[in-house]
Amino acid sequence: MPDSKRKIINDPIYGFITIDEPVLFNIINHPWYQRLRRIYQMALAQMVYPGAVHTRLHHSLGAYHLISLAISELKHKNIDISDEEATAAKAAILLHDIGHGPFSHALENILIPNVHHETIGLQIMHQLNDEFDGKLSTAISIFTNQNPKQFLHQLISGQLDVDRMDYLTRDSFFTGVSEGVIGYDRILKMLTVHEGQLMIEEKGLYSVEKFLVARRQMYWQVYLHKTVLAAEKMIVKIIERAREIFASHNDLKLNATLDYFFEKYSEMNDEALEKFCLLDDYDVMFAVKKWSNHSDKILSALCKSLLNRNLYKCKLQTHPFNENEVEEKRQKLALKMKISIEEAAYFIFTGEAINTTYTLKDEQINIISKTGDFRDISQVDDPLIHKTLSMPVKKFYICQLM
Repeated sequence: MPDSKRKIINDPIYGFITIDEPVLFNIINHPWYQRLRRIYQMALAQMVYPGAVHTRLHHSLGAYHLISLAISELKHKNIDISDEEATAAKAAILLHDIGHGPFSHALENILIPNVHHETIGLQIMHQLNDEFDGKLSTAISIFTNQNPKQFLHQLISGQLDVDRMDYLTRDSFFTGVSEGVIGYDRILKMLTVHEGQLMIEEKGLYSVEKFLVARRQMYWQVYLHKTVLAAEKMIVKIIERAREIFASHNDLKLNATLDYFFEKYSEMNDEALEKFCLLDDYDVMFAVKKWSNHSDKILSALCKSLLNRNLYKCKLQTHPFNENEVEEKRQKLALKMKISIEEAAYFIFTGEAINTTYTLKDEQINIISKTGDFRDISQVDDPLIHKTLSMPVKKFYICQLM
């Protein structure tokens, strides 16, 4: 293989990451993949954790590195994985987040209504497959769980996949939140395959439990931190307000790609996909800066507040907020700002956040003993997972701009 197709990338988490297959190099070098450099992995979490400015590209490369280690480990244990399947699995994990739009989950279904990022990602994969003369066909079959070797899909998308292993490790590193540290290296060493399913050797049980505990702690301490939630709801409200008044305010136009998704977008067809692959966080922040001086007082107030980090004051509690009291707050604000009650809802609103660390109904994490017996992690003698982490946690929030 020519040396030009072997690249070494220095990653702050894992050290050197090697790209040694032409198709993988072609994916990474593609403009649609390079777009991930301009999308923050953690959206607006940097408003709370200033170091959280790593990108989707960083995460994608990290997950690629972990799946490379996992495949090597499984091959060492005589699990049948061909070179073609190994490369396809690596390609699939490189592309697993390719469908994310600006600010990732924060604007999911907001900027592009009713389309999940995985759906867009699959469309992009098919487009790239055509461009690469069918070299991604096996990767697509693994990504969509249509490949006979289901454990390869489970490495990419499951309760204990390399996607989660990397984002917990990486997000913990860049936020400085030590609760997210997991023993990913030991978990990878404990991976095995039994009856075509990905499993964990029994001696890896406590590492997996630590992984699940870390995931819950990261959700409530970082991903659903009340100020992170406030910042992300603010960007949502900005997009919602802009969309509401776009048709009647010609000066909202940016003369940029983002205009398309306010004016012309109806479905994610080929034209829309091409436009989507030009969008990143910078487009949205450019709009926020421009709209901060707009004549619409709701939109301009929200934009200025986000730019200056004058965020919603967010309160979380275990029971719903009294809607009558919320409505009274809106009425007072509407009078003060001389806006309608409906417009006041941009500044005062409620919602709910929910997280379940281990969902028993979903794909399981199976623990296998030396004798070949296996059972779901929630059924092991230690009751930690069943009684604690499988219970959904719901919190109600109120956001108000003071």
